[in-house]
Amino acid sequence: MNVDEDLLRNVAKLARLKLTKEETITFLPQLNEVLDVFSKLEEVNTDNTKSSFQPVPLKNALREDKPTVCNTQEEVLKLTDHKKDGYFKGPKAV
Repeated sequence: MNVDEDLLRNVAKLARLKLTKEETITFLPQLNEVLDVFSKLEEVNTDNTKSSFQPVPLKNALREDKPTVCNTQEEVLKLTDHKKDGYFKGPKAV
């Protein structure tokens, strides 16, 4: 696919980019080069390739839920100076 100046300006307009004449001159050969490289993907034989939307298989990384001993409220509040009436004291939220 060959991109001309009109197509580049149209794509830039759709992307809400304001390209100067100098930028258009600079980007036009670069965009054509990128598209040429991607066009080589059409040569790859993918007949026996299974479609995939995830490059890495997804799996649940969940651990078994086991009850454990927790700290008490008093033990936890001993670790901070920012407390009031048995709770952590934080910054005001407006």
